Amino acid sequence: MVDIAIIGGGAAGFFAAINIKIKHPTKRVLILEKTKTVLGKVRISGGGRCNVTHACFSPKDLIAFYPRGSKELLSIFNQFAPLDTIQWFKEKGVELKTESDGRMFPTTDNSETIVNCFMNECEKHQIQIKTNYPVQTIEKSNDGFLIHGETDTISAKQIVIATGSSNYFWQMLKTFGHTLIAPVPSLFTFNIQHPMIQQLQGVTIPNVSVKLQIEKTLIKKLGLNAASLEQKGALLFTHWGLSGPAILKLSAVGARLLNHQNYEFEIALNFCDEAKEETVLNVLNEQKKLNPKKQVSTTALYNLPNRFWQSLVQTAISNETVTWADISKKDLQQLCLALTAFQLNVKGKSTFKDEFVTAGGIDLKEIDFKTMQSKLVPSLYFAGEVLNIDALTGGFNFQAAWSEAWVLAEHMAD
Repeated sequence: MVDIAIIGGGAAGFFAAINIKIKHPTKRVLILEKTKTVLGKVRISGGGRCNVTHACFSPKDLIAFYPRGSKELLSIFNQFAPLDTIQWFKEKGVELKTESDGRMFPTTDNSETIVNCFMNECEKHQIQIKTNYPVQTIEKSNDGFLIHGETDTISAKQIVIATGSSNYFWQMLKTFGHTLIAPVPSLFTFNIQHPMIQQLQGVTIPNVSVKLQIEKTLIKKLGLNAASLEQKGALLFTHWGLSGPAILKLSAVGARLLNHQNYEFEIALNFCDEAKEETVLNVLNEQKKLNPKKQVSTTALYNLPNRFWQSLVQTAISNETVTWADISKKDLQQLCLALTAFQLNVKGKSTFKDEFVTAGGIDLKEIDFKTMQSKLVPSLYFAGEVLNIDALTGGFNFQAAWSEAWVLAEHMAD
């Protein structure tokens, strides 16, 4: 018999266990992990550096980075936010640093710093860890729960579910009456076959607007905000298509819609810092006056990389050696359209590095976000990606896990 069994040896599970023991030192806490190693996602996060959190310190600003779960997380972040995360790790001897894009990492640039911190805390607080323990079933008992493994049964008064995107556990939780919002991929890059893209591998454009070209009726049917289906940020050309923050943000916000489309859809790109077509056309006409003898393909505008500009001109107009004086009205219009609404067909997706994120999970309406306890099953708590909550890349998914785990530890009944 243990007081609290935590199922899932990942970020949320460890943070919950440690904070429960800090809050309730006499509780017997056990972490159960189905694989032979714990904290796998922590180890690979941020390219092995562990993107612990993000330097966004206002809860109201922070929730904007969560396509699903933003409303529910507001109360959670009001209790435990990034500043609290920074302080928590500092008290455990781990200093964090902020990079130019707001992402925060341990100053060692090594995810093992976070792993070691958690393992040391578990040893310090006598938290038992059982690996290679795949839970088969869970059932209610008179004084809590019975957790059935392959060879034994563990009795626990309370349970924390921190199993991440586990379909097996989602199906198990349905037997307790919980509702599963069907999981679909989030945070992925776009596969595009286009001659221009093949030439531009490795080129980054700092500020691009990317808009999904989807029927308004379908957007409305899926309950999405049309404005959210246009995202801005850096764009990276790859050998398979497009990546970078603008694409990843769009993939997260539109995760369900793009799954509905079977990952075949059109996008329109504006490379001119959101400038309207009419404005860009005026800029191009001004170039005719200012640089009549120069070739169009050698006069990059809007601070666009030369390599990209040349490729775009070659794609948009028939004569790549034409000067500004000789460019036709039709070609000028075509160049303007290429700059402000470049159309590309997306056919497929690629998962972003090793950091697979799922949109979907246990329905948030069935969770009490004051305590992270199930509204349907007393003494059953949740934290992490098992819930229908996901975020953009940048440390936000970890921050949700830390905050949820801290809140449930703070409010777990004696």
